Amino acid sequence: MSAGAVEIERKYDVGEAARVPSLVGAGRVASADEPDGFDLDATYYDTAGLALAQRKIAMRRRVGGHDAGWHIKWPPLEEGRREQQFELGDDEGVPDGIRIALAEYIGDAPLVPIARVQNHRVATVLRDADGAALVELADDHVLATDLREGPERGTERRWQEWEVELLEAGTAGEASDRDALLDAIEARLIEAGAQPPSSGSKLARALGLA
Repeated sequence: MSAGAVEIERKYDVGEAARVPSLVGAGRVASADEPDGFDLDATYYDTAGLALAQRKIAMRRRVGGHDAGWHIKWPPLEEGRREQQFELGDDEGVPDGIRIALAEYIGDAPLVPIARVQNHRVATVLRDADGAALVELADDHVLATDLREGPERGTERRWQEWEVELLEAGTAGEASDRDALLDAIEARLIEAGAQPPSSGSKLARALGLA
């Protein structure tokens, strides 16, 4: 189990024709790694009454990528959002540690699949002049299925979004430093067609809660 790390990120809606622009020279960005493409497949769980979603908590089992496992995303903080990770395990049953962590919100209620989010991600790491990793820019192509009416009848939604997440070197310094870096990147993305997100999270959009 992970004690949890705070994610600081921004998301943007983009159209199918949008292409990620060069971000070298945006703020402290001095170079960019070669893009890395991979697939992510996440199933989100909640009670039948969406006790977690109502509190802006998301819980998922995700395979693929560098952080496969069970994740709890806690409500947004003043800056960023804490994510807690648990090992993937050998089956899809919700680990006891997750039920314990969520006990005050769910009680004895069953946790059931509410959404599946399949995502082809093309990720690019942006680095500073010393080669330290500042930011990961993710170009996400998403297929989401609302599972509340069953996997065979669930509403499907497709979209593309860009996600900018600060990495270790990007989180250093003061909040104003982090904002300046994100603002500089955002200006480039907006010029390339990015727009403010229509929903706060992939889960909310999967459920039609934009």
